[in-house]
Amino acid sequence: MRALRGGVERRSGGVNRKWKIVAGWVAAIVIVDQITKAVVDRTMPLHSSIPLIDGFFNLTYIRNTGAAFGIFAGSHEVFRLPFLIGVSIVAIGFILVMLKRLRDGETGLAMALAFILGGAIGNLIDRVIYGEVIDFLDVYWSIYHWPAFNVADSFITIGVAITLFYLIKAKGDDPFAAI
Repeated sequence: MRALRGGVERRSGGVNRKWKIVAGWVAAIVIVDQITKAVVDRTMPLHSSIPLIDGFFNLTYIRNTGAAFGIFAGSHEVFRLPFLIGVSIVAIGFILVMLKRLRDGETGLAMALAFILGGAIGNLIDRVIYGEVIDFLDVYWSIYHWPAFNVADSFITIGVAITLFYLIKAKGDDPFAAI
């Protein structure tokens, strides 16, 4: 019956629950990410910092020319920017393929992949528009500083953690296996 219902849904042009979840989360993440970056860009001077929780958390406006944790930041722009944009596009394509293969009932995993996809798209928009990514969330303790990050990075991290949880919990059952 489930296969029959899925076939009717596809023929009628309807969008199944999995894709509605993905579209909703991706749209929300990209919108919130881009709004927060625009607010920081328009209200704070570059490299300025506003303490929010003394000794732990600041808003610090930086621009990351590299990838996660500043990897490739020192590379020449002629190489770095096309490479990072290309890697982002490949990653987005890979996530879309995994979502397509994901069983319809796997809503938690669909949400986790949507988090990663939304974050990847948010940071890709920055790379295309500015050639770098706006970061502003600055967590630290004593002399230990975590590299500044943004809303998109947060959702990517949360999405990866949830995905790993689901894959570990699957215990050999492949949620991406064709039915």
